[in-house]
Amino acid sequence: MIDLLQVSLLPPFLVERLQEEFRLHDFVDPADPDRRLADIGPRIRDILAGGMKGPNANLINRLECLKIIASFSVNFDSTDVVAAQARGVIVTHTPEVLTGDVADLAMTFILMAPRPIGEAERYLRAGNWLRGRMDLGTTVRGKRLGILGLGRIGTAVACRAEVFRLNIAYHDIKPMGDLTYRSYPTLLDLAAASDILLVACDGGEANRGLVDAVVLDALGPAGFLINAARGTIVDQPALVTALRDGRIAGAALDVFDGEPEVPAELMAMENVVLTPHIAASTHETRRAMADLVYDNLRAHFAGKPVSLLCHRRIRARPKRRGGPRDGSLGYRCFVRRCRASPPTSPAIANENRAKLAGSGVAVAATVKRA
Repeated sequence: MIDLLQVSLLPPFLVERLQEEFRLHDFVDPADPDRRLADIGPRIRDILAGGMKGPNANLINRLECLKIIASFSVNFDSTDVVAAQARGVIVTHTPEVLTGDVADLAMTFILMAPRPIGEAERYLRAGNWLRGRMDLGTTVRGKRLGILGLGRIGTAVACRAEVFRLNIAYHDIKPMGDLTYRSYPTLLDLAAASDILLVACDGGEANRGLVDAVVLDALGPAGFLINAARGTIVDQPALVTALRDGRIAGAALDVFDGEPEVPAELMAMENVVLTPHIAASTHETRRAMADLVYDNLRAHFAGKPVSLLCHRRIRARPKRRGGPRDGSLGYRCFVRRCRASPPTSPAIANENRAKLAGSGVAVAATVKRA
């Protein structure tokens, strides 16, 4: 049997299925890693990774027979892809099958944070309604949604947001000229022109702390931050301070830096929606992710092509000599107020929807004129 090294917790139904055809070695939390690797390392041909825990360069380079890393995740935050590519090791992941569920939760957050629905439920359960009505919320209709990263999930959220008549803009390292959404050259520009800022970019060290105090100040005291991507993308202490001082209006967070630990200050805030990293946690999506991992491993060891292969070269973000952070492009930029993007008309919304549908992104129903 082929030997696989499991470095991340995986669903029991996937583990049981793999154990029928492969020999799995538990390396999630080894008591003596060096001794364990000395025993099984020469036989390992695959690493089973996850979004929050994967192999570093040291582990990859110690496994002489390693051929493939199969990650049960949307991206490669925890896997040293550069080291794997240098060794010629294949890296696969499971992004497309979870796009819909993650986009659904992100859209839910966009609705919940401004209204504020989480606080309203707690208000009712505490019996406060008997003493009077709670404060008013904010409608999302007509507000400016800024999307940081217009990839699979970002575009899926954009489709959902159009149905709620939000005006959409984005910042991405590669602007998409065939869409009518306004593209901003920097994250600071996007934040300054947004009422709601959605984090939908890749995580990893290249984007650690990308949404920092300067970006939050650009978003402003009436702005809301939404994050269902990776907790490390947001400077968490800066976010806590901005919320505490009223420099932004609120936030909705499914991910945290250092999870499952969550700062006590965030837990105590009424203007924050918190969930325990559940964006892709549905029976259907987890099963589909497991199927992809299993199918990729079977295909690879049968000499067949694998799907959802990481072809791109991962590079660290360029260093800057000074000035505030400007986002993933890595250039100096100063905060400036930008003209808001014009409202998305039904005709333009339908045009965007057709283009996204052509790219394979699941879209919502066609927007019709009122």
